[in-house]
Amino acid sequence: MKTTAVLLLLLPAHLCAQQLTIPRDTSFTLAITAAKIAKDYPHARAVYPKLPKDVMAQANIVYAMYGNRTLTLDLFSPSKAQTVFPAVVLIHGGGWRSGDKSQNVPIAQQLAAHGYVAATIEYRLSLEAQYPAAVHDIKAAIRWLRANATRYRIDPTKIAVMGFSAGGHLAALVGATNGNSRFEGSGGNAGLSSNVQAIVDIDGVLDFTHPAESGKDTVAGKPSVGAQWLGATYKEKPEVWIDASPLTHAGASTPPTTFINSSHDRFHAGRDEFNAKLTAFGTYAEVHAIPNTPHPFWLFDPWFEPTCKFTIAFLDKVFKTK
Repeated sequence: MKTTAVLLLLLPAHLCAQQLTIPRDTSFTLAITAAKIAKDYPHARAVYPKLPKDVMAQANIVYAMYGNRTLTLDLFSPSKAQTVFPAVVLIHGGGWRSGDKSQNVPIAQQLAAHGYVAATIEYRLSLEAQYPAAVHDIKAAIRWLRANATRYRIDPTKIAVMGFSAGGHLAALVGATNGNSRFEGSGGNAGLSSNVQAIVDIDGVLDFTHPAESGKDTVAGKPSVGAQWLGATYKEKPEVWIDASPLTHAGASTPPTTFINSSHDRFHAGRDEFNAKLTAFGTYAEVHAIPNTPHPFWLFDPWFEPTCKFTIAFLDKVFKTK
């Protein structure tokens, strides 16, 4: 995979300097993905950001620091007058190695247009830090939202986590480890809760040990993206792969969850078992499968709209139904 150092021109100078020292994998971009799916899905059209009329945007807000390393988020909020709004943390995909927060901006904008404060976040990828650093970062972002709830008109009792592919896996893992101090990390605002009240998992694996999850079957000398992130192959350290599986941690504290899936079985691994656990605890869950779709369907029309529709309907049911 190609790696490079990315300079984000809109960042302050001290943030630009640190970005130059962080290794980057640029293999997962909208343009590259569009080219990959063009043959099988010639009707697919990439979706680009377009700020709705009643939405405010704030870019590159620092939410956590590790020494000189800062992590940022982009925030999209309804501009209409209301006391507080539920919040959603959006986690990009890219195999825990590539991708960036800008890929979630179109969905974040739509969430804000429908009454949510949406934060699309940067987190540390495997070239920089391995498991469980990304989990620590996401939980730090959740705590930051609670710490700044008054400033950004957020209801701190209504925060959801939403992710795509690897980000979907992370969203489920963050939600399934509600209340588990082992996953908190040291990203700031330690006195606040990182618990979430809803999970939106878009094509994110739930069980790394599932027969359908091919990532564990690593060829010698060619570690999968999962092995790169977890620091070992499944054969070498199965206990790490099990620990990083959301299914392992799903229980009574796991919040309502919706699964939105492509037609690729690999990315459903563990979904039915996770759903069964939620049902056993009486926790609300939904499953939506969008037929004839590529894995990264949420980035493209004609699937962007139903992805937003399913997500907003679920969040409204969890957060806005009295």
